[in-house]
Amino acid sequence: MAKTAVRFVCRACGAETPRWLGKCPSCEEWNTLEETSAPLPVVAKSGARPQRNSLLAQRNPPARLSQIPNSLSEGRVTTGIGEFDRVLGGGVVSGAVILIGGDPGIGKSTLLTQTAGYMSTGARTTLYVSGEESIGQIKRRVDRLSLPDAPGLMLQNETDITVIEATIRAEQPNFVIIDSIQTMQHPDADSLPGSVTQVRACTALLTQLAKSESVAIFLVGHVTKEGTLAGPRVLEHMVDAVLTFEGDRHSIYRILRANKNRFGSTDELGIFQMNEDGLAEISNPSELLLSERLQHSVGSAVTATIEGTRPLLIEVQALIAPSALTNPRRSVTGMDTNRVHMILAVLEKRVGITLAYQDVFINIVGGVRIEEPAADLAVALAAASHRSNNAVDSATVAIGEIGLSGEVRAVSQVEKRIREASRLGFKRVLISSKNKQNLRYADLPDIRIIGVEHVGQAIDAALPAKS
Repeated sequence: MAKTAVRFVCRACGAETPRWLGKCPSCEEWNTLEETSAPLPVVAKSGARPQRNSLLAQRNPPARLSQIPNSLSEGRVTTGIGEFDRVLGGGVVSGAVILIGGDPGIGKSTLLTQTAGYMSTGARTTLYVSGEESIGQIKRRVDRLSLPDAPGLMLQNETDITVIEATIRAEQPNFVIIDSIQTMQHPDADSLPGSVTQVRACTALLTQLAKSESVAIFLVGHVTKEGTLAGPRVLEHMVDAVLTFEGDRHSIYRILRANKNRFGSTDELGIFQMNEDGLAEISNPSELLLSERLQHSVGSAVTATIEGTRPLLIEVQALIAPSALTNPRRSVTGMDTNRVHMILAVLEKRVGITLAYQDVFINIVGGVRIEEPAADLAVALAAASHRSNNAVDSATVAIGEIGLSGEVRAVSQVEKRIREASRLGFKRVLISSKNKQNLRYADLPDIRIIGVEHVGQAIDAALPAKS
């Protein structure tokens, strides 16, 4: 019987130590070391070759680029869901391993069940493996979603990864869905399912299987209470794409974004609406995100942001009220909090808007999170609007980055943003003067473009003067 040695593995970076430590010496994260046991190395006798792991022994010989057939190149297969294809970069690449994470109940299994139904038509086959649900429960979800007839969809309830491997090699499906990777276990890994060792061993086997059999594999991943993917951080490095499914469980909107994608951009967003019969694509998200906006509402401004290749018009809301606290509250939803603090400081120092003793709440409507600084100007206008109790002109869109001196800086792809604003009926666009100088007016619709150099000029242009 092989002897084992106790090791401690960091679930964040995968580093190993011989004893438990409060802080990982590699990534310096606290309380991330988990106990695991591994067989001691076998000392080979004189003249004998040491034993090797079977997974490491499977080597693929090198091939010259000119000898690789076109069938092995980056061919994509559509999932049948346009928003899913957009985030993936145009479709599923053969042999790709895709990890999808999200909060419980957000709709990960629903999305993949719909995808499995659409991808199992014709001659294509899909294997849906669940370690959490029986095949009867999956069947009821398929019936509830009213999917088209999918003769190529196979269901399996299994947690032993070696049994799943045998099934994949025997059935040769085009796509495999593992729900979820934390429930899978490898018989050679002496630890509980969901541990660092098990997750790493199962993912390594599935990754090698995907490349050797040219089958695309989707992995469902659990998330921690902090919102990060559970398991070792090395899991995200092993797969080809990491997608996160976001949204409020009590809201009907869901957002799919890519944090990593070896076969496409990580800037694209997929926007869905959760209905009784599953997830529905939102083909015109700008119109939907602005559909409930009140006209002439104090503390509201609209900006145009770029998510991948698609422009989105988003409402920014601000609420400012006198504070009874020694330290006034600053609450931000959907945007970097530190950036909002900087914008508020610029308004107070450069424009003279007093916010020192005020509670400030900033909200990006629709559950979208804005990463780029092009929304700075809209945040400033919304805050100035509510502080002065004066509504921003409802037909105005504000696009621009704000610097520490209060200057309005240029942003990229401004023509695309202006065309989207005009398509939705907006009449005025506030942009940086630098952006206005470089515009190609022949490509733009008939819309009034106002160039501003300072945030104070933007506030004067956007807020009508009170009589």
